[in-house]
Amino acid sequence: MLTNLGTDRPVFIQLIDEIQMRILSGTYPRGGRIPSVRELASEFKVNPNTMQKALNELERTGLLNSQRTTGKFITENETLIQELRRKTAENEIGFFTERMMKYGYSRQEIFQLLQEFCTQEKEQTD
Repeated sequence: MLTNLGTDRPVFIQLIDEIQMRILSGTYPRGGRIPSVRELASEFKVNPNTMQKALNELERTGLLNSQRTTGKFITENETLIQELRRKTAENEIGFFTERMMKYGYSRQEIFQLLQEFCTQEKEQTD
């Protein structure tokens, strides 16, 4: 699940976002060990120091924990993960709503479009 890094934001921020997404989506399970700094740096084709900077920030937020000789592990704090998932969803919905309003949609129209979209998606997956 390699993501192409863009040039619109600092690389270490993009790395934080990608690894956080993997944690929040369950790709990296709660309590599980993440790949080493070198493995991740190789996967993303970045300098290991840049990857270390991103992982240090994730550790500062509590999503990762270092165990001296065995590596870095995902927090087992389900509350923290769920709160971050909720906050991330709210931010994404806010960005989407703001952009749609720039196109002239009202909040009610946006809500209606989302309901229609979700209904169509559900029908396609059933």
